Amino acid sequence: MSYRKERARTAGRSPDIGRLAGLTVAELELDAADGTGPRILPVPGGPPLETAPPDGDGRRFFALVRLRGRPVGTVVGRVREGDDPASVLARQAADEIVVPDAPERPPAGEIPRATVVVATRERPAQLARALDSLLAQDHPDFEIVVVDNAPVTGSTRELVTSAYAGRGVRHVVEPVPGLASAHNRGVAAATSEVLAFTDDDVVADPHWLTALTRPFGDDPRTACVTGLILPARLTTPAQILLESHGGFAKGFTARDHDPAHPPPDEPLFPFTAGRFGSGANMAFRAGPLRAIGGFDPATGTGTPAGGGDDLYAFVRLLAEGYPLHYTPEAIVWHHHRERWGDLCAQAYGYGVGLTACLTALLVRRPALLPPLLARLPQGLAHARTMTAPRATDTSGPGGVPGAHGTYTYPWPRHLSRLERRGLLYGPLGYVRARLALRRAARPRAER
Repeated sequence: MSYRKERARTAGRSPDIGRLAGLTVAELELDAADGTGPRILPVPGGPPLETAPPDGDGRRFFALVRLRGRPVGTVVGRVREGDDPASVLARQAADEIVVPDAPERPPAGEIPRATVVVATRERPAQLARALDSLLAQDHPDFEIVVVDNAPVTGSTRELVTSAYAGRGVRHVVEPVPGLASAHNRGVAAATSEVLAFTDDDVVADPHWLTALTRPFGDDPRTACVTGLILPARLTTPAQILLESHGGFAKGFTARDHDPAHPPPDEPLFPFTAGRFGSGANMAFRAGPLRAIGGFDPATGTGTPAGGGDDLYAFVRLLAEGYPLHYTPEAIVWHHHRERWGDLCAQAYGYGVGLTACLTALLVRRPALLPPLLARLPQGLAHARTMTAPRATDTSGPGGVPGAHGTYTYPWPRHLSRLERRGLLYGPLGYVRARLALRRAARPRAER
């Protein structure tokens, strides 16, 4: 059965996930600066804490835990009516989170000037929310480039040129549809040595850009930095399932991925690109990114390949010998898709994007074939684990998001099938995307 037929067959239907009731997303500071003890706040771009109704036995929270501003973990807990959420969740965090000592940082280098690239298509309301958070950054010197991808109306141009005129936001158009093509247009328009990328469905923490670009000043070898992505809302079952499946978070420990010193706990390195970060929160040094030709335009959302543009860039840089750095201090809050049908499309797209990315790597850098073949058996085993169905009634405390990347939380069989079908389709999707680009590039007279 094709993906379209399968999606039509299950449109509007979702599995028995009634236990996945909504959670209130919050930030919990364990050591408030004014000495008043733990403090709980709504997340940037999220709803007020009071808007989530209790479910009869209190209110459930998903909280980012900070210690004097530094993110150290998340907790999921229930707060009964009349109890103080900050105190309850702080006690839980003390039991569940081992706060590591802050690593000694080398003397900080200069924070480089940055260009923030935001690709968008016909979503002016979401874009405005994202731009407002970007303009509130504490970074000392940056510009914003909005890439209007294959627009069908003038809504994005009108928003940028009216509401954000004279505020350091530029508008450019990329007529070829696809996220990678849009990002490449942003790379061409950028005037900075460091290029940061985020999406129009996120809200950035005020310290995001400073934290994301500081590692480039600390280490001149660093070619790419990624950051922490957390949910802005966990209201619907689809949002909770996505976050339970791993979401986009990569943990709360800074980490270097250096091809000169392959990590012993990653036997698939460097092909486990999904462990490095995601496109909604990444930055590159412009020179190395341009040297590899930027992003492969036959990958990414908006093409038959469905995704993989960010993964492609990560692996290409590693293959060229450049180290990547992950920092949890660079935080964006992502608005997960709310509907079951959208989550189905996303699950299928995950599979398509992964194998499309691997196909792109082999097409553009054939020398990667031997190391990829050597890791193929382990890669297949990892893919089976990653896409395995998991029942909601054996998922721990009510099927809620837990340790990211553990693959122990609910993932309905239908989504598992879609992911695996996507894995099979990815190479064909990449070929179709390349053919579409060739047709679009031909002079009209030749068509």
